[in-house]
Amino acid sequence: MLGVFMRYSRWRHPVTKEEILRMNTAHHWITSLPDDLRQLARDWLVAQPLPAENETRLWQRLRIEWNYNSNHIEGNTLTYGETLLLLIHGRTRGEHLLREYDEMRGHDVAIELVRALAREERPLGEGDLRDLNRILLKEGFWRVAQTPEGEPTRKWIEPGRYKTQPNHVITATGELFHFATPEETPARMADLVHWLRGEMETPSLALPMLLARLHHDFIRIHPFDDGNGRVVRLLLNFVLLRAGLLPLVVKSRDRRRYLDAIAFADAGDLSPLADIFAAALGWSLRLGLEAASRLVELTTDESE
Repeated sequence: MLGVFMRYSRWRHPVTKEEILRMNTAHHWITSLPDDLRQLARDWLVAQPLPAENETRLWQRLRIEWNYNSNHIEGNTLTYGETLLLLIHGRTRGEHLLREYDEMRGHDVAIELVRALAREERPLGEGDLRDLNRILLKEGFWRVAQTPEGEPTRKWIEPGRYKTQPNHVITATGELFHFATPEETPARMADLVHWLRGEMETPSLALPMLLARLHHDFIRIHPFDDGNGRVVRLLLNFVLLRAGLLPLVVKSRDRRRYLDAIAFADAGDLSPLADIFAAALGWSLRLGLEAASRLVELTTDESE
């Protein structure tokens, strides 16, 4: 299996200590996958390098899917076609809030930062996560909010800064769930980044379970006033790209199942979330293998 990684075009010769660690980690994660997904991952690595035009088209498709679905899950109303028009052709269509177009553009820039970070040899730091949030949100804004007592209020959202006020969510059962306090957040984020660094150097978890735990722990902290869901999905894909795999895309049509899986994780069962991420990775790898032999389509009936 390591021979596959050595043939993979990203690895230079002679390889550095950091690259050897990365290859060993990727080897562990890929061998930890279910049989069908493990074979897809191996086939993807063997298929490298893709023809340049095919790789460019693949990444265009993945960018559109990733931008559209991650923002749509959070309430952005641009359609898949409008997202394609904006990001590939630089044109707009429809009547949407200016902020929705900015969200798409900002998220697209954040994707490019994640790809750049994945190519670097240094570990990911908290500053990188704050940068992702800053890029996503672009500029500060006022948002309608609710006090812990249920009273309406307004809240100033400052991009790239850990929260300075408590945040919470109303669960499906109508209960108020409080995330980590502003005072707890810096230490808990430092612990999370330190834990991820350890897993990426000496992995102990199967890849889908690692992604599920990373997602769960980040969301329980909810370090930012806005953009937490998009940031954590960017973080998951940093892990996958660093391993030489493709980014997963949680489809907006699966939003209800995704939220239910988050609720299961809150109750102590990470398996449904791990299953969602494994299935999403499988979709991306199949698309990647399709791109190895032909130009993939940018639009499909499934995308809308």
